[in-house]
Amino acid sequence: MASVPSLASSVEQRVSDALASALPEAGAADPLLRRSDRADFQANGILALAKKAKANPRELATTVVEGIPTGDLIKEIEVSGPGFLNITVSDEAIVRTLAARAADDRLGVPLSPSAGTTVIDYAQPNVAKEMHVGHLRSAVIGAAMVEILEFTGEKVVRRHHIGDWGTQFGMLIQYLLEHPHELDHKGGEGEASGEEAMSNLNRLYKASRALFDSDEEFKTRARARVVDLQAGDEETLALWQRFVDESKIYFYSVFNKLDMDIQDPDVVGESGYNDMLAETCKLLEESGVAVRSNGALCVFFDEYKGPDGNPTPLIVQKSDGGFGYAATDLSAIRDRVGNLKADTLIYVVDARQGLHFKMVFETARRAGWLNEDVKAVQLAFGTVLGADGKPFKTREGETVRLVDLLDEAVERAASVVREKAQDLTEEEIAERGAQVGIGAVKYADLSTSASRDYKFDLDQMVSLTGDTSVYLQYAYARIQSILRKAGEARPAAHPELELAASERALGLHLDGFGELVAEAAAEYAPHKLAAYLYQLASLYTTFYAECPVLKADTPEQVENRLFLCELTARTLSKGMSLLGIRTPEKL
Repeated sequence: MASVPSLASSVEQRVSDALASALPEAGAADPLLRRSDRADFQANGILALAKKAKANPRELATTVVEGIPTGDLIKEIEVSGPGFLNITVSDEAIVRTLAARAADDRLGVPLSPSAGTTVIDYAQPNVAKEMHVGHLRSAVIGAAMVEILEFTGEKVVRRHHIGDWGTQFGMLIQYLLEHPHELDHKGGEGEASGEEAMSNLNRLYKASRALFDSDEEFKTRARARVVDLQAGDEETLALWQRFVDESKIYFYSVFNKLDMDIQDPDVVGESGYNDMLAETCKLLEESGVAVRSNGALCVFFDEYKGPDGNPTPLIVQKSDGGFGYAATDLSAIRDRVGNLKADTLIYVVDARQGLHFKMVFETARRAGWLNEDVKAVQLAFGTVLGADGKPFKTREGETVRLVDLLDEAVERAASVVREKAQDLTEEEIAERGAQVGIGAVKYADLSTSASRDYKFDLDQMVSLTGDTSVYLQYAYARIQSILRKAGEARPAAHPELELAASERALGLHLDGFGELVAEAAAEYAPHKLAAYLYQLASLYTTFYAECPVLKADTPEQVENRLFLCELTARTLSKGMSLLGIRTPEKL
């Protein structure tokens, strides 16, 4: 079905036509329409137009009003102040527009006319290392942006740039060669669990690190093993692959807890660009973008200087011939633009890596890999803080394991569900606890602007009141309960009915869903979608308190209010799913 024009866009068109008619010489004019607390909408564009045309703004506003028909869409329109237009739409227009949205599987949300191909680089854990709280935001923000962009029609390629290359693997592989049974699973036959895989890797990492630090001969053998790895030695690569496979078992178990779908072909780590590194350096050096400095291949920037006032270079290749992160990141850009045909690259990466990515992007621009047709964006995120406002640590000062955090969230949520549950089995309580707990963690992250730090406070996250996912999930479950109790009555739109104030407010907000999704996609701002959904749940709560649904005055009013309930539920459910959050039918 074609997208449904919102009330705002329909009103805007009417005012724009009237403006063009009243002031033809101005051409296409923007009425600057916005929502208003004085009416449904206010148009402020006449003031600037009048100034340009040297006309009296109030007189021009009066002429414009005379040219706008009222009745079907616009109920009334008045000139206010120096030339603002206060516009109230008709109840009939609200219900008719919502009915058109309800008839569409996409809720009338348009596909983007400028959809292209976006590669999103997110959820980047390190092989042979535990995922900690610092890995949370990249995964959650990235997954939400994938869903939002795909819903608007963008072709999205997911990339998980895992840390699977580098000097530490020489140490790990050499140790495994000398202690061949260290990665064997203790649980007998079958696949290892995520916990078991991590426990093996942790034990091996600590043992190899201890030997590396205490035994010079082992250190020498480990360093030689790095050279073997980079040279593609078969035995070394086979053991490296074991580390990667073991780590993936663990990664996927954590992502599964996060209710996130990570597919194997999308996991392309640092090693995936290994064969391109030498060519990347050659291309940069031959084009003059990078120059040799003390043996290292560097790119210099006038605008980025170190504490000593000298330019801070981007080191692409070290003086010993080794490649830095920059070489891998630049090779990844070449691959994503050249092979994946991306026109947008999004990197969901910690804000503290901002300088690195600015220099990488600028280098790629100078080399011609990024240009007017291809843009790269760092969707930078802030730090997860503890209740004390400092970076989140355990009481012992250790980094918090992500899996512990998620388990605790689910446990807290299950106790909240158990308190409220009236007819749920223990199995259902456990299932809802996971949906509510993981939803709470994701929503707390996504309801904050990505660039800001936020406090990780589980008590607040699983609260039934305030701006939490639990509040939204309960609003959805409450609507499902009403729909179940409706008996013979069915949701149906009745445009002929007069709406109460809280019905109008809810209806107008529902109608803004499509424009909001487009805005969240264009600005890479999932927090705007979270704010919209919280306001939707709040408006629904007011409507529910003020407008009896099943005990409304007439059968038509019952049906119309059930229709508003159902459309609210569908919008909540779709919006929450775009954020990666489940909406249980019962809570």
